[in-house]
Amino acid sequence: MKTAVVTDSTAYIPKELRDKLNIHMIPLSVIFGNETYQEEIEMSAADFYDMVKREDKLPTTSQPAVGQFVELFSELSKEYDAVISVHLSSKISGTYQGAVSAGEMVKEIKVHPFDSEISCMAQGFYAIEGAEMAQDGKGSDEILARFAEMKQSLRAYFMVDDLSHLQRGGRLSSAQVIIGSLLQVKPLLHFVDKMIVPFEKIRTRKRAMKRIVDLLEEDIKNGLSYKAVIIHANREAEANEWKAELETKYPNVEFSISYFGAVIGTHLGEGAMGMAWVKK
Repeated sequence: MKTAVVTDSTAYIPKELRDKLNIHMIPLSVIFGNETYQEEIEMSAADFYDMVKREDKLPTTSQPAVGQFVELFSELSKEYDAVISVHLSSKISGTYQGAVSAGEMVKEIKVHPFDSEISCMAQGFYAIEGAEMAQDGKGSDEILARFAEMKQSLRAYFMVDDLSHLQRGGRLSSAQVIIGSLLQVKPLLHFVDKMIVPFEKIRTRKRAMKRIVDLLEEDIKNGLSYKAVIIHANREAEANEWKAELETKYPNVEFSISYFGAVIGTHLGEGAMGMAWVKK
C-alpha cells in the first residue's frame, strides 16, 4: 500500500527536505491590505518580517480553501492508495477541518486527516516521521500508531515579546494581555487541549529561555535519545548561539533550527522564541 504525506505550510519544513521526503504542502495565506500571499511560496519568513516593519496595520491570515485539498487529494489518488494529512491545531485554524471535508469529498483515495494539536516544526516532526516511514513502505495504520506514540513525549514551549499580536488574533484573552503588559512579563506559552495558553509568567527573556531548557532537562534525564528544534521569529543569530550552547551540554539530543513563518509570525510577533522536542 502506497501512502502519501501531506502537511500545511505552518510546519515550516524546508522545501529541500519536503522534496527529498516527498511531503506535499498546502499553503496558508497572509493578507496585507488587499494583497494576499501564500506563505512559503509567494512570501518567505524574511520577506514577511521586513514587510511588517513597513506596514502600519498588522496583516491577517487565512486557511486554505477546501478546493485546494480536493485538487491535491484527487491528484494523489492517481499514484497512492492513502493520504495522511498532518495539520496545525484544529482550535487555532480551520485547516484540519478543510482536510476532513475534502477527504469526504474525494472518494478515489482514503484520506486520514491528523490534528497535530500544535503547530510549526513540532507539527513538522509528525510529517517528517510519517514521510520517512512511508518511504520505507509502512502503511497508514503503522504511521498513525507511531504518531500516537510521538504525541505522548512531544513537548513545545514558546515565549513572545509582545502579547498584543496574540490578543488581536483572538488567541489570548484581553485580561491575560493586560496582566502581562503591566508586569512586563515574558510569558511562557504552550498548547493545552489544542489551544495556546500561558504556562508560566516569567519576568525576562533570558529567564524564560532558561526555563525552557529546565523543562527539556526534566524530560531527557531518562537518558533516552531525543530530537529538539529551536524555533525563532527573525532571531536566527540568537537561535544559532542557543543551539551551539545546548549541543555541548546535551549530547543525547539532536538539535535543529526552524522558524515562525508568516502565518504564525502574524500571531506571535517578531522576537518570539521557542523549543519543541520529542523522543526518537
